[in-house]
Amino acid sequence: MTANDTDTDVLIAGGGLAGATLALALARMVPQLRVTVAETFPLASNAEPSSYQPSYDARSTALAWGSKMIYDQLGLWPALAQHAAPIHHIHVSDRGHFGAARLHAAEYRQDALGYVVDNRWMGLCLVRELLKTQVQWLAPAEVTDMTCHGDNVRVTVTTAGETRELSARCLVVADGGRSDLRERLGFQVRHQPYGQNALIANVTTADSHQFSAYERFTDSGPMALLPHGSPTRASHQSALVWTLSDSELKEVLAMPDADKCTRLQKRFGWRLGRFTRIGECNHYPLALTLVDNPVRPGVALVGNAAHSLHPVAGQGFNLALRGLMTLVEQFRLAGEQGSNPGELAVLQRYQQLHRSDRVQTAGFSDSLIQIFGSPLAPLTAARNAGLMGLDLLPAAKRWFAGNAMGLGGRKARIQRPGFDNSKALNHD
Repeated sequence: MTANDTDTDVLIAGGGLAGATLALALARMVPQLRVTVAETFPLASNAEPSSYQPSYDARSTALAWGSKMIYDQLGLWPALAQHAAPIHHIHVSDRGHFGAARLHAAEYRQDALGYVVDNRWMGLCLVRELLKTQVQWLAPAEVTDMTCHGDNVRVTVTTAGETRELSARCLVVADGGRSDLRERLGFQVRHQPYGQNALIANVTTADSHQFSAYERFTDSGPMALLPHGSPTRASHQSALVWTLSDSELKEVLAMPDADKCTRLQKRFGWRLGRFTRIGECNHYPLALTLVDNPVRPGVALVGNAAHSLHPVAGQGFNLALRGLMTLVEQFRLAGEQGSNPGELAVLQRYQQLHRSDRVQTAGFSDSLIQIFGSPLAPLTAARNAGLMGLDLLPAAKRWFAGNAMGLGGRKARIQRPGFDNSKALNHD
């Protein structure tokens, strides 16, 4: 079976933020490839940014500066920026101790260290752009199986209760951290539970956030507050990630909102004044999940299907974006060389190029949780000194800032006086 005999070149299982971004990147950068997206949810009839109305309870994603550069490259950033709250400052602290680290975008001559964007807005912007391309959508549809046939794959797709097979040159699994397809295909997953849960909600404080993000480590687990709302006016609304044990989560969820705010105040402190409102609370168990070998002939895992990290450092989706761009580049090179995008050699190059980024970013996120989650006195003293050192040692601070800005696993440096970032960026 030749390429022209297949129904599509690349079939993406999952049309969420990762799958849709991959589809757009392929349409922009490898337009000769035929791309099909299978998504379990139907496309909304009003899937246009003009229909977007910001909601207090909207879930959001923290995009690092490096991720902003990726969306800029894809031509999507001008649209996303309309509802992207910038992060001008990051404040990292350890509750009950003096040590703290502070990062400021101005120190690196950047407009922001990152941005916080509502997931729904990102989805609408992606769909609007994809509808202008030749990308084909199957929605609602679910990929349930795949088998190899020579140089191509046969993919089983269920649509409206009916099952059919599609032929493709490569299947990309982008259906999230709880990927059923990943399990059906037999990929081996390393799962390390943290024994904690993430409670996600938006909160209002008496003081405005001044476009500051806070990472606060406490004896019961880390928490993060990210600026949310207007991209130009510092509002009083922040996006909360609150780490809780099973018993604490159950207790907090049973509380009236006023008591939730009081409990949160005790854990976070008064840097933003009094907590006056907490919105709809969502939660999920926390774990470090890694697939050591996310490729095989004709199939590749991306995004949360390949790796899920602790959310407090905000690295998961940013790592996924860098991986997507690495995969797109390998597909582009394969096309230039006349190779099949599903060839194992092509997918293994993607895996090898992305591995160091993945290992470093996962290690960075996990070490924060392990070090700051320990009550042992020696570690407490060491991390307190470490936080103070980050404020005092330029090289250490640049390293930490590079991770925060989504550059930790890439051959890139953050901007300094007299340094041109455009020449340093390397998407591996």
